[in-house]
Amino acid sequence: MKKPNILFILLDDMGWKDLACTGSTFYETPNIDRLSREGMSFTNAYASCPVCSPSRASFLTGKYPARLGLTDWIDMDGTCHPLRGRVIDAPYVKHIPEGEYTVAQALRDGGYAAWHVGKWHLGGEAYYPDKEGFDVNIGGCSWGHPHQGYFAPYGIETLPEGPDGEYLTDRITDEAIRLIRSHDGEKPFFLNLCHYAVHEPIQVKPEDRERFVRKARELGLDQETALVEGELMHTEDKAGKRVMRRVLQSDPDYAAMIWNLDWNIGRLLHALEESGQAENTVVIFTSDNGGLSTSEGSPTCNLPAREGKGWMEEGGIRVPLLIRFPGRIKPGTRCDVPVTTTDFYPTFLELAGLPERKEQHCDGRSIVPLLRGEAMPEHPLFWHYPHYGNQGGVPGSSVRLGRYKLIESLEDHSLRLYDLETDFGETRNLAEEKPELAAKLLLMLHGWQRDVEAAFPSPNPEWKPLDNRE
Repeated sequence: MKKPNILFILLDDMGWKDLACTGSTFYETPNIDRLSREGMSFTNAYASCPVCSPSRASFLTGKYPARLGLTDWIDMDGTCHPLRGRVIDAPYVKHIPEGEYTVAQALRDGGYAAWHVGKWHLGGEAYYPDKEGFDVNIGGCSWGHPHQGYFAPYGIETLPEGPDGEYLTDRITDEAIRLIRSHDGEKPFFLNLCHYAVHEPIQVKPEDRERFVRKARELGLDQETALVEGELMHTEDKAGKRVMRRVLQSDPDYAAMIWNLDWNIGRLLHALEESGQAENTVVIFTSDNGGLSTSEGSPTCNLPAREGKGWMEEGGIRVPLLIRFPGRIKPGTRCDVPVTTTDFYPTFLELAGLPERKEQHCDGRSIVPLLRGEAMPEHPLFWHYPHYGNQGGVPGSSVRLGRYKLIESLEDHSLRLYDLETDFGETRNLAEEKPELAAKLLLMLHGWQRDVEAAFPSPNPEWKPLDNRE
């Protein structure tokens, strides 16, 4: 059987509900929604970390961030780490660890052309995509977002400058389309397309913004009432600063950014069809973490999921996941089985007809049976974020098994247990009502932490409760 092309589309900071097909009533995504109609939608898809770099490394290696030691976004100059609150952030690795055999290397060694286009954020030049198994690197560097903005000149060292005013999402898509159209077909391709969108700065084309300014006005959405004050942040340097949480999707700039992204996804899908490669290409669309809803302008809202990027709650880790593979996935199907970032590596190998590499992707499992509509045994998913998030989140670890999710605070080791089937918003803590279940999940979580040799925050001897500060 002919090996399929693999087109992996990874968004930056897109929330689980930032698509019309996943529940948004303000954003418009007709082209991305098409992937849902023509493929499978996953309703319980997760990123392996609530921030970007760890999830990206997890995808490439098939390992949990805690096992890699890469547990927070990579702060190359160290100006933002460690943060201090009740505890001090755990140390972490700032690049893909040496000796990892990435999914790009595995596919390339299996006969694939491997291309990377867009954001990387996994270390300095010695760890760029061309050093990690990719034949091509366009736009991938140490940056976590467009430092000079979305309009050229970009200043991205691995992306030749475009004309002044060119829009980055358009340009990244142009580069991907060029690769697809120039492909000779002798080898199948693996295209790792990582858009910088929708990470801030939220910058959009004026004509796209006007569309959603009008829409917000017509719907009576008031920007001033879209944000509400929330809980206090407990990091030492941000004590007393209130978290502003967006309570509805109403930001015309963010909506316009998604609208442009959707238009570009439409162009990409058209290029696949025009080149005659659509029928033999599996397309995967997902995000590296939850939507940004509690800081930096709080451009989106994840409700009814709680919180957002940088938090252990569902809003920080639940993401959209759509997979289309003509003739192999039944159109318009839905899968409710929980899946996570580590699962992509073994899934891609199975789709490509290549042997498993269990020692490498030891934390993932192939979800090909789910794509065929088959059942898979229940198994736990884990998270470990021993850091204070820039967005207000506090250090924590978590496990989900079936319908239940347990979060352990790494500040005071308090527990929160939720039934996600009846309480998606994580509003009712069942830890005292179901102590045996909480204890079982905690034992499972601690066993996993030992297995991956997880790093933990250290006590902060200078910490004082907010009420005791002068």
